[in-house]
Amino acid sequence: MQWKNWSGSVHATPQQIARPKTEAELATLVAQARKVRVVGAGHSFMPLCETDGTLLSLAELEGGISFSADKSRVWAPAGWSLAKLTAALWEEGVSLINQGDVNPQSLAGAIGTGTHGTGAELGSLSTAARAFRLMMPDGSIVTCGEGERADLFQAARLSLGLVGVAMAIEIDVLPAYHLEERIETYPLEDVEGRWAELAVNNRHVEFFVFPYGKYVVLKTLNPAPAEGPLKQMNDIDDRAFRMVCEICAVAPWLTRRLQPVIVGAGVRQRRVGPAYQIFPSDRTVRFEEMEYELPRANGWAALKEVIAWIQKRKLPVTFPFEFRLTAADDIWLSPFNATAGASISMHQYAKMPWRDLFAQAEPIFRAHGGRPHWAKRHTLTARDVDALYPDVAKFKAVRDAVDPGAKFANGHLMQTFAIEDEQA
Repeated sequence: MQWKNWSGSVHATPQQIARPKTEAELATLVAQARKVRVVGAGHSFMPLCETDGTLLSLAELEGGISFSADKSRVWAPAGWSLAKLTAALWEEGVSLINQGDVNPQSLAGAIGTGTHGTGAELGSLSTAARAFRLMMPDGSIVTCGEGERADLFQAARLSLGLVGVAMAIEIDVLPAYHLEERIETYPLEDVEGRWAELAVNNRHVEFFVFPYGKYVVLKTLNPAPAEGPLKQMNDIDDRAFRMVCEICAVAPWLTRRLQPVIVGAGVRQRRVGPAYQIFPSDRTVRFEEMEYELPRANGWAALKEVIAWIQKRKLPVTFPFEFRLTAADDIWLSPFNATAGASISMHQYAKMPWRDLFAQAEPIFRAHGGRPHWAKRHTLTARDVDALYPDVAKFKAVRDAVDPGAKFANGHLMQTFAIEDEQA
């Protein structure tokens, strides 16, 4: 029995892959399993779902959405994809506070890894969580929130699946809103000069820049009145980019020559639509990714240093860097803990070498005070985690208490958090 992630870089041979439909079925599976991991869309680039035990998908688990009286909060199935959830919420007149730029991930997967969108005053999806319904290693069910089992709640806000199987999550929502998306191209230095203004004047702002390109693709999103049905469902047509990636995979030396023609001057594109349709894009060109969250004041220096490093060595990096903003939070394992963040995503085409590239670039981000996105490529050791996360001891104490047998841990996570396997 084989499983692999979206990019194809993580493979597993679980003892079984199960898709329970009822809580009773799930409880039996969890209680009887030696090891358990839960998978959503497989969009993690790290081996978070790798297991030789039971791999669970909760996409078909019974349950639906239920709102608080004022519709400011909703209990949602943890195994639903963000695509399914946001469409259902829109029908009920509400939207997520923020989203990233793809939506196949499960709600639990997005929250459990600290997935985020962009916005100087907007936190990661984990910050929207208000309560969890979790299944424990013995198949029992507990609920936790700020006023009930508060330590377990704090750990569950970003847990990597280590403190229980999330069955349902209560999250904050907003009245449904539309977004105006503007995509424009500018020289990188122009965007740097205007960045403080752009961050203040837009609810969401980000940009993409190729290491050998001359122009930045700047993307802003702001609430706007509706303008009828959305006709253009994707932000950018990536067919030409796919062709460039295929050419560079065969002839890497062409990367430096082809990139400057991918993004030109004078692009001006605009569309307006429901937030849940505007936020995500259909990314069809597969890639591998490393992402670091840096103190906001260090973001630009880190970006320029890593681009200069690539140019100096003439490295064939085919994908653009993505630069975003995220608000600080107080979540124990969050890379944004006590730090307003500038997020830099480094990608490489999935058919091209990436492992050594990322390993050599990673020290640049670390030197600028960066912490990695947990689901994207990094090489953190247990010692690194202890140094980077002041509250990690609190998380470990909760994990030790609720899962002393490490049923919910796999080899990667046991090494990362120095977890001892009492079943060994």
